[in-house]
Amino acid sequence: MSGKTIRVKYLARVEGEGALLVKIQGKNVTDVKLNIFEPPRFFEAFLRGRKFSEAPDITARICGICPVAYQMSACHAMEDALGVKVEGTLRELRRLLYCGEWIESHTLHVYMLHAPDFLGYEDSIRMAADHRDVVERALRLKKTGNDIVNLLGGREIHPVNVRVGGFYKIPRKQDFLALAEKLKWARDAALETVRWVAKLPFPDFERDYEFVALRHPDEYPFNEGRIVSNKGLDISVREYDQHFTEEHVAHSNALHSSHNQRGAYFVGPLARYSLNFERLSPVAQQAAKDAGLGAVCRNPFQSIIVRSVEILYACDEALRIIDRFEMPEKPSAEVPVRVGTGYSCTEAPRGILYHRYRLDAQGLILDAQIVPPTSQNQKTIEDDLRDFIPARVALPTDELQRQCEQAVRNYDPCISCATHFLKLQFDRQ
Repeated sequence: MSGKTIRVKYLARVEGEGALLVKIQGKNVTDVKLNIFEPPRFFEAFLRGRKFSEAPDITARICGICPVAYQMSACHAMEDALGVKVEGTLRELRRLLYCGEWIESHTLHVYMLHAPDFLGYEDSIRMAADHRDVVERALRLKKTGNDIVNLLGGREIHPVNVRVGGFYKIPRKQDFLALAEKLKWARDAALETVRWVAKLPFPDFERDYEFVALRHPDEYPFNEGRIVSNKGLDISVREYDQHFTEEHVAHSNALHSSHNQRGAYFVGPLARYSLNFERLSPVAQQAAKDAGLGAVCRNPFQSIIVRSVEILYACDEALRIIDRFEMPEKPSAEVPVRVGTGYSCTEAPRGILYHRYRLDAQGLILDAQIVPPTSQNQKTIEDDLRDFIPARVALPTDELQRQCEQAVRNYDPCISCATHFLKLQFDRQ
């Protein structure tokens, strides 16, 4: 195998354009580089000079899978800058909207992007030939999440009903009740999903990650909380820039984020789950235990189980919110305009999404910073492969390649939410 180079030009089931270079010297991995060559998209620059009220609609265009996360982070950051507090029913409806996004995004990943790896299929289309009922369940479950986003957001992709201070319009109570009937089926389907993925074959692989996620005193986190880790981090969102730094690396167009003292860290479902297990609903906790998980999960391949548990939680939480819904007096809170800097961090399906904005007296955006989950996970993805490959270097190259691709997909990387492929190169010496 000396000097052998392997190239995979099209790796489906990841989002965006990137490449992975792995160099192996004997049994040692000498270099791993996740090279994201997707052209920069300049959203932070686009936002400068725009009104604060435009940020939710502009940032929603960053991602077609998780636009709600971008809208919520933008709204909360603007409200922080302007001294606005959204409470009561409007706050609950924001959680409901986030439930919809988690359901549709996690379902897409679990069934369509990741499960084929475990079952030996190239894609979900081929998987459907042998598991038609499973794929049909996935499509119906994903549609339930989309229905929530459509009802509250005005449309399924890039919602238009979200605004700083709340919503432009609140749906009627009977519309929520009709949605609840779909969610009752979805909750059962989500429970079956947890049982189904728990039977998949998982590599024996764990690492001592620094998990970073939001933690709220009373809730499994969506929109609010402190930023915490299992290594002692416990900060307000306003302190984010004091503890994390983005840097440009030569092999990638995407910035790498790292903790100032400890380097690589891990955001996403495993981090949320491991730092907030006791805040899951009882049915979600029990499903996790029945699937063989403890209160902490350090095997990234088992993230497919954790995502399924979060689908179940989102269905359960959505039903709770709908059951208690009462029409608010107004669809949004009053929003004054003033000079200010606002900070927010919400839990996108793939992990914490940080926004910071600086506004002038007219409410125009002077400066914007957006740190998506995948940029925060890039160092950890590379570190995973450094540890994962040595025990498997004797595998046939095709199989080693497949397992490395699967390891990358553990993170559901959202490289740019654009073209779906990744080039993979092994350099064996």
